[in-house]
Amino acid sequence: MIKNFISEGLKNKTFCIGFFIFISVLLIAVFADIIAPYTYNEMEITNKLTNPNQQHLFGTDRYGRDLFSRVVYGSRIALKVGLIAVLIESFIGISLGLLAGYYGGINDRIILFITDLIWSMPPIILALAIITMLGPSLNNVVISIAVVSWAQFTKIVRAKTQSLKNMPFVEAARAFGENDFNIIFRYILPNVMPSIIVITTLALPSAILLTSSLGFLGLGAQPPLPDWGVILSNGIPFIRKAPWITIFPGLAIAYTVLGFNLIGEGLRDILDPKLKI
Repeated sequence: MIKNFISEGLKNKTFCIGFFIFISVLLIAVFADIIAPYTYNEMEITNKLTNPNQQHLFGTDRYGRDLFSRVVYGSRIALKVGLIAVLIESFIGISLGLLAGYYGGINDRIILFITDLIWSMPPIILALAIITMLGPSLNNVVISIAVVSWAQFTKIVRAKTQSLKNMPFVEAARAFGENDFNIIFRYILPNVMPSIIVITTLALPSAILLTSSLGFLGLGAQPPLPDWGVILSNGIPFIRKAPWITIFPGLAIAYTVLGFNLIGEGLRDILDPKLKI
């Protein structure tokens, strides 16, 4: 199965390009201390708003901080927050989706009502409301992203579970005396996993975008942390005089989001071509 997946993955150009982008961002994040020539908060007041040059590849900001180093270190924040948020939201969404899809009845109606309620709200508006109540911080960004994003997992896992729970192999398991827990985790969940993998991959770019958006609005990572959204926000007042302050973090966001989207599209073609998100 793994050999078949690797073979199909290598044939899928979309997946290969996305995977290359992901690996490059991951390596940059892991080896940021080696790649970055300066620390993310090292200031050189005499070099503030310097054009990109050999010493400062992406130029400097208004405090003389090396923008290349800040963008490199920012990859750690983007991946860390995105991955943790997606892990939390996927756990919540998958659990509720399995519960609603398998048992149905009042459980299904209550979960579906809450899911539709969350689904109907613009994610950024709901995230802003949560951050406003909890206060700006990276931990609260993770919480807000998880709260606004779990519904997509619930909807798809619920639908898949409903289509699987009456399949012959599940009925056979019941006939042999398997309890609900074993049926869900031994027979249903493994067959839902391809869809879960695809959704998870496509949820990551949304989480990274939301993290950067909240940082841009001053409700995510707080200065001097080098969040890409914070760097963008700091560059807005100088967009005419020093456009590189906004260009490079913007390109970093676009590059990373593109990579995860391409991986998700490729995985969907390989694992679950019928999945619609």
